[in-house]
Amino acid sequence: MIIVPSQYFNQNHFTLFLGGYLIGSITEYLTSFLVELVLHTKWWDYSNNILNLNGRVCLLYSVFWGILTIFLVKKLNPFLNNILNKIKIKISHKLAKAFLSFLVIFLMFDCVLTCYAQDLFVTRMVIRNHIKTEDFARREEVYLKLQEKDSLLAFIDTYWNDEKMIKTFPNMKIEDVDGNVIYLDSLLPKIQPYYRKIFEK
Repeated sequence: MIIVPSQYFNQNHFTLFLGGYLIGSITEYLTSFLVELVLHTKWWDYSNNILNLNGRVCLLYSVFWGILTIFLVKKLNPFLNNILNKIKIKISHKLAKAFLSFLVIFLMFDCVLTCYAQDLFVTRMVIRNHIKTEDFARREEVYLKLQEKDSLLAFIDTYWNDEKMIKTFPNMKIEDVDGNVIYLDSLLPKIQPYYRKIFEK
């Protein structure tokens, strides 16, 4: 997502920075928009940061995207290309293509499962804490049906439990029908994220 389009800006460090700044910001904005549209939640919110756009992107993180792009294009990508060229000598083109296809399918499958797991987590939090959201009726129906599926509940308790979800999405928040913003980690205060937050809510 970053390396391929950034090649068009690879004249010097300055143009590469600008390209990464733009590409990273657009990608981050679209991701945030689609997550909110499809899953009715937010994975991050920069509303408290200066020069932000709808809380989806802000100046500070856009600058980070620009710096990261320089590193990706100038350092990481050549290193990876070197490794891939060595692999290409040792395996057939057909096998390499099959392996790449498998990785793409696996990542797509993982993305769908992650979205599903997150939606179930939000549903649990909404129902257990009686949070009135716009889609409360749908979430209540999903929650009640889920209680009848013992094998799925056991899987969720093992792999998609509250601790796993909070540690994976520590800044996730939802909005109730009155417009109140609720950070899901505030509903589970005993669970701490993997890292120390730099910017407090």
